[in-house]
Amino acid sequence: MRGSLALTIMMLLLAGFGSAQAQESDIEALRAAVEQLRVDYDARIAELERRLAVAEQNAMQAKRASQQTEGSSAGTSASKSGSDAFNPAIGVIFQGQAWNFSRNPEDYAIQGFPLGGEAGPITEGLGIGETELILNANVDDKFTAWLTAALALEDGESVVEIEEAWVEATALPAGLGMKFGRFFSGIGYLNSRHSHTWDFVDQPLPYQAFLGDQYLDNGIQVRWLAPTDLYMEFGGEILQGSRYPAGGNADSGFGSYSLTAKFGGDVGKNSSWLAGISYLDGTAIDRPSGDEEDPLIFNGDSKLTSAQFVWKWSPNGNWKQENLVLSSEFFWRSEDGNYTLPGGAPLLYDVDQTGWYAQAVYQPFPRWRFGGRVDGLSTDDPESFFDSTELAAPVSDPMRYSFMVDWSNSEFSRLRLQFTRDEAGPLDDTQWGIQYIHSIGAHGAHAF
Repeated sequence: MRGSLALTIMMLLLAGFGSAQAQESDIEALRAAVEQLRVDYDARIAELERRLAVAEQNAMQAKRASQQTEGSSAGTSASKSGSDAFNPAIGVIFQGQAWNFSRNPEDYAIQGFPLGGEAGPITEGLGIGETELILNANVDDKFTAWLTAALALEDGESVVEIEEAWVEATALPAGLGMKFGRFFSGIGYLNSRHSHTWDFVDQPLPYQAFLGDQYLDNGIQVRWLAPTDLYMEFGGEILQGSRYPAGGNADSGFGSYSLTAKFGGDVGKNSSWLAGISYLDGTAIDRPSGDEEDPLIFNGDSKLTSAQFVWKWSPNGNWKQENLVLSSEFFWRSEDGNYTLPGGAPLLYDVDQTGWYAQAVYQPFPRWRFGGRVDGLSTDDPESFFDSTELAAPVSDPMRYSFMVDWSNSEFSRLRLQFTRDEAGPLDDTQWGIQYIHSIGAHGAHAF
């Protein structure tokens, strides 16, 4: 009797233990299901927000186009809706930094790569960067216009520069697009991006050495988007050739041209990629570089080819929660012509150079990002004529290493801390600083 009672009690205990395990398993399963629902919910909300923004933009464009059409057909209607017909979106980008160098930035140079255009070290100490005033609106149902005015301080004086001023045709058939005016060339991955969208405070070394930081010029750009599932876009530009790496408005003001091809797509729900190749051909007439007071003068052809690859990852496409961006570019430059050294005669110059960078930026949770970048340059030896000059090949290839962390309270504000170990100049330099980027008003969507 006692044995039967003990056996019964043991069976009840085992059953209770098994039930507890089953309940614990059910709880874990419910937790996992709730977490998955939360992720799906966030992703769906993000997608709905995107679709709502697109719908609102389309509705606004249709309304403006309708108002302008009605205004052109009836004077009274035009007077009634005139204030609405011209209603540009206005935005302002504020930028500034505090920067420290271990070496004097006034002596900064990259041996073998005289800097031209806007390239050069960041302003030391406290300072403000360019303040950008952006205006854009639909001209009518077939054209849209964009204006960016850069407000800056140069030698203590306020300077206003028309950075971009272009008109884009929006109603061309067969996937064609056209832009004309002043704009950042579409070559490379970073060239067309405004500084407030950069992942680091400064541009990689190849952009500084080969493009004067960024290639901006006057011209016409034509693009064609192929009607395929795989993203394929091909483009070409005819440019004035007034800016570095060209110069002097060669060929009667048609001194440069470029060709681009870009491809991209999605890999499952988590990843997407973009690859491309670009070619820029420019003619330089009396192009200055190096010391502003006693520059080197180049006359000849400058040809630049670049290849780029970008990989973006975010779990279930939920970009706001977590994401990783890997990007890299490789550049080949060939310059053939002559350099005139200060106080000297022109010397033949025919040199091939390369440059590259690779970077990774990771957002492990909302608002915070961490990034690292490595960039470098390499050049042929331009022969003994250029020994002891800025054009002589360096003893070792210029290199630089940068690390950053930034915090964004929203898409309109960002604070960034960056550390750089620069081994590209005559002496190794340790740099660090903080940067702020804030915007008010309208600001357009960022490119991939």
